[in-house]
Amino acid sequence: MEVVLGQKDAADWVYRGEGAANLVLAYTGSSPAFAGKVLRLQKAQRNTEDVTKTKCVNGESVLTTHERLVWRDDKELVSSSSKELLEQLYVQHIMRPLLGPKHVETGMRVLVSMEFLESVQKNVICKRPAWRVDAAEVDTHTNSVLLMSDHTLFPHGMFKGEPCIAVEIKPKCGFLPSSKFIAKENAVKRSINRFRMHQVLKLQQQLISGLSEYDPLDLFSGSKERICKAIKALYTTPQNNFRVFLNGSLIVGGLGGGTSSTSVVTRKAFEDVLKCIIQADDGLRTNSFIQLVAETVYHAGVLDKLLQVQKLDSFDIEGVIHAYYNVISQPCQICKELNEDKVSQLCTSLHSISLDESLKIVKNYLIAATAKDCSLMICFRPKGEEVSGASNNSVHLESTNQVFDYKASFIDLDLKPLRKIEEYYDLDKKIASCYKMVNPENEVNKAGIMNNNENTC
Repeated sequence: MEVVLGQKDAADWVYRGEGAANLVLAYTGSSPAFAGKVLRLQKAQRNTEDVTKTKCVNGESVLTTHERLVWRDDKELVSSSSKELLEQLYVQHIMRPLLGPKHVETGMRVLVSMEFLESVQKNVICKRPAWRVDAAEVDTHTNSVLLMSDHTLFPHGMFKGEPCIAVEIKPKCGFLPSSKFIAKENAVKRSINRFRMHQVLKLQQQLISGLSEYDPLDLFSGSKERICKAIKALYTTPQNNFRVFLNGSLIVGGLGGGTSSTSVVTRKAFEDVLKCIIQADDGLRTNSFIQLVAETVYHAGVLDKLLQVQKLDSFDIEGVIHAYYNVISQPCQICKELNEDKVSQLCTSLHSISLDESLKIVKNYLIAATAKDCSLMICFRPKGEEVSGASNNSVHLESTNQVFDYKASFIDLDLKPLRKIEEYYDLDKKIASCYKMVNPENEVNKAGIMNNNENTC
């Protein structure tokens, strides 16, 4: 008999965080079946027509006609009758093979009642950031949610009372595009990383209070020193790209939103908390922790595969948008907006390729978009024995001569809707335009030269 979570079970699940598409709850009850687990609940955007479309009538696919065309090679995916099943199959069939089964969990579906979802929504609303509440609510029209391992903890049964600390990193795009479809006026995209340019737009829109020094090219560089530099920058300005958990409880970063910068109070508290993990003197533990994370990212090599998947986007959104209009069988709005003399031969050539080629371009772009927006979770626990060296699942922290077991997992591997391609194109234009406006052309060129010399992967 299948378990169905009801209203009385809602109190055992507490708010852990959220992204644009999902809300995450951690288990605090006493059932062994749910110990060390989290629930991923689909969210429904407010003021849209999609609120009640989590499950389709008569078991039809939740994908649109054109999306079924894009994913036609995967019959199970195409016939998915709920968002939860769709997300599970997308991770299982598409992302897991690409990123490796060791680092990707598909989860299992658990039945829930509407009363459970409504109670959860009431319980967590005060914990959620106001702007997240305004944008979306828990989708109470579904009858199942995804149950997954809590990646801030070691698997149930391995935990023996030792403290464990976990870091969540949202790496973002780790390469500079070189697509021939990038317009001449947007050449800055080839020399300045996307994250840095987007920061400028976010600052102008007052979504952040200061620019982050984080550079994804450092994190993906394969250089231990540059990886360490990236982790330091993330710790200094977490925004929504960096969080730290101790035994499952958040200690650095924001829940569901972002933290502009790590305050002096938080820094001191974090240094004190690390006493149970890092064997170093006061004032040295935070730096040792940053070194531990950097050493693990370098040693595990998990970002190499992620970068390969990101690079499936070889056309850039400026090329992909034309293939997108081919797929949806509509006149290209981008070409339509330009004067005939401004429509390049390259863009015209994209409208003469076969449907199969267009589908491949769009499909690869959507997979790459998932890889550019996912998170990497790394969980640590002290091994307890001083060893000079490391195995496949452990890492040696030289500064304290400690060895830590670790596990690395990718999370938030959500399937991006086909319709988002138009939004991605509009955002890309805004990002490039805003950056060029704020930075004089000669400074952009200068920065581009420096970037090409110093920040290539």
